Amino acid sequence: MIRKLAISSLSAALLGSVALVPSILIADNVDGIFEVPNRPSLNFYGASGLIDMPSAEALPDGQVAIGVSNFGSQTRTTLTFQATPRIQASFRYVGIDNPNFSQSFDTYRDRSFDVRFLLNRESQYLPAVTVGLQDFAGTGIYAGEFVAATKTFSGASIPGTVKATVGLGWGRLGSSGGIGAPFGGDRPAFMPGDTGGELSTDQWFRGEAAPFAGVEWNVNGKLGLKAEYSSDAYIAETTRGVFDRKSRFNFGAEYQVTEGIRVGAYYLYGSELGVNVQLQFNPNRPVSQQRIPAPRPYFIRPSRREQPEAYDTAWAASEVEGSVLVRDALVPLLEAEGLTLIEVKTTASTTEVRYSNERYGATAVSVGRVARVLARLLPDSVETFRIVPVVNNLAQSAIVLRRSDLEALEFAPNSSDALLAVAGITSAAPNLAGSARNEDLFPIFNWSVGPYLTQRLFDPDKPVEFNAGLQLNLSYEPIPGWKVAGQLQHRLTSASDSDGSSNTSALEHVRTDAVLYDQGGATSITNLYVNRQWKAAPDVYARVTAGYLERMFGGVSAEVLWKPVGSRLALGVEANYVKQRAFDNALGFQDYGVATGHASAYYEFGNGFTGQLDVGRYLAGDVGGTVTLEREFANGWRVGGFFTLTDVSAEDFGEGSFDKGITVTIPMDWLIGKPDQRKRSTTLRPLTRDGGARLNVPGRLYEQVRSGHREGLVGNWSGVWE
Repeated sequence: MIRKLAISSLSAALLGSVALVPSILIADNVDGIFEVPNRPSLNFYGASGLIDMPSAEALPDGQVAIGVSNFGSQTRTTLTFQATPRIQASFRYVGIDNPNFSQSFDTYRDRSFDVRFLLNRESQYLPAVTVGLQDFAGTGIYAGEFVAATKTFSGASIPGTVKATVGLGWGRLGSSGGIGAPFGGDRPAFMPGDTGGELSTDQWFRGEAAPFAGVEWNVNGKLGLKAEYSSDAYIAETTRGVFDRKSRFNFGAEYQVTEGIRVGAYYLYGSELGVNVQLQFNPNRPVSQQRIPAPRPYFIRPSRREQPEAYDTAWAASEVEGSVLVRDALVPLLEAEGLTLIEVKTTASTTEVRYSNERYGATAVSVGRVARVLARLLPDSVETFRIVPVVNNLAQSAIVLRRSDLEALEFAPNSSDALLAVAGITSAAPNLAGSARNEDLFPIFNWSVGPYLTQRLFDPDKPVEFNAGLQLNLSYEPIPGWKVAGQLQHRLTSASDSDGSSNTSALEHVRTDAVLYDQGGATSITNLYVNRQWKAAPDVYARVTAGYLERMFGGVSAEVLWKPVGSRLALGVEANYVKQRAFDNALGFQDYGVATGHASAYYEFGNGFTGQLDVGRYLAGDVGGTVTLEREFANGWRVGGFFTLTDVSAEDFGEGSFDKGITVTIPMDWLIGKPDQRKRSTTLRPLTRDGGARLNVPGRLYEQVRSGHREGLVGNWSGVWE
């Protein structure tokens, strides 16, 4: 029996919350991740810009920025992501601390999304040109569109650099100093209380347009000065007494505290003082440099001509005995590399090894480590290695490497590309007949205990609320493919004091009663289930899970996935029948039950982009589809977005009109600088509603198998030599 004790650190638990990001950014040893030349500064909307106006600049590819600004009783917190070199996207949460703005709340809170596209990169003679949509899928409080151009000037007569921006805005950005409506049309005025969420495409670039302009002078590497002419009249705020706008001009000074932190102070609209804190980092630049233990060099065989006796095959006269000998020798050698041997089969010329990887985030690194061990261990007659990574009884693929290629290419120029050109990445059979299995592997019992931290975001009364406590994780695997697992949490903080009885959702309360689960009991069974998964055919995977599947639902879930190793496309079907769990988080159920399921298509576009389309029936009985687009970096960072449209009307869905959100996944090895497979993920939903709510099933198949397929391996293929 294998017994593992894993005590989670508090910092690992905190990574489940976006609230930890600022503490990461101000660590003393993290400046290396911010070394980005000519990084644009952020405006009060948390996007590339001047003070309150946008600029045409793009952030470095993959850059993540967090901006927190305040002026005139308004606080804006924005997460911005440079999704591609030309596309920048932002999610914003705003609080207007003035009861005159909305009679329903002392502090009016609003969520909004922006997107902008870089039409032209700045060159020696031409400026950068960007077109953008601001608050295009919210209530419309900040809705506006713009076209902006930015040019950088520097020279011996100008200390530092000067960036000049001119632009034309519509909507919010065209409300002051208008010059007419170049594209015609009228725009309705913003009305507090609008549920928002719908795309008002007929309003984009319609109505009055107004010019804006500004200049930013970066005096040196630290100090920056800004001035701008604003085209925003702040009609909704000034007519409701939020602040008094006396001028169209804004002025500010900013200071680069570290490479990742910039702060600024401003005088805005002739009446207000403001502050802006900007945090930027890039997933491509780890907090700590990776410290993977150096591998041993490949053992180079003598030539067959010089030592023909080394290539004798008598040792493999019995495949069974040869496989057993290799198995017994491999187990401790792979364990030293953080890998676990599952089974091995060898002949005089070919050896297939199936193993699990408990250490390295990139599968290619583990493949390279297995190959090095085999090269040192196996007799010289073995020329072909078939290396099969296995995840939870699912053989991902067979990576076929010739030993002579490994010996010849280790120190060759472009060695990674050269090895990939001669390697084979093929389907692995569901089972390896005639193998020598690691008989000491099963049963497996794992457990861990440590702190946990969960967050509830965007509640109008409490924008950020945390629950903290202790968490116990248990899993037992009696034989390959079978697992019994569960999670127990004990809350140490007080329960939410929100009034759960005020839920007015028009749909079945499948998610909006979350506060009642928070109040249900200090000790809760988060999940408790039995899982069986297997590979049904070379390209087909299957799973059945039964029990308490998630915090709010329990039942039975079945899934089948078709995913060829070399294909970018995967197709899956999932069917579930679940009942709603009791609010006390124990073993009881409520009356509501539902059959739910989806047909799914996954596609890997390349360059780290993956798309997913799920069509089916959701927990509230509504029918529709979810579209997800995600970008994954080579180091495991993932940032994505999704939206769901179903047959529920915007009125019945409620505020937000439809489900949408942002997902962020941070790998632990990016933070700690040593091999680690743990990841921390969070989903930012502007609102949690009942429409478009999908069951949270542990262990869906696609994410388990894709890392060991061709696209997943190629993205980190250089790791084979690490």
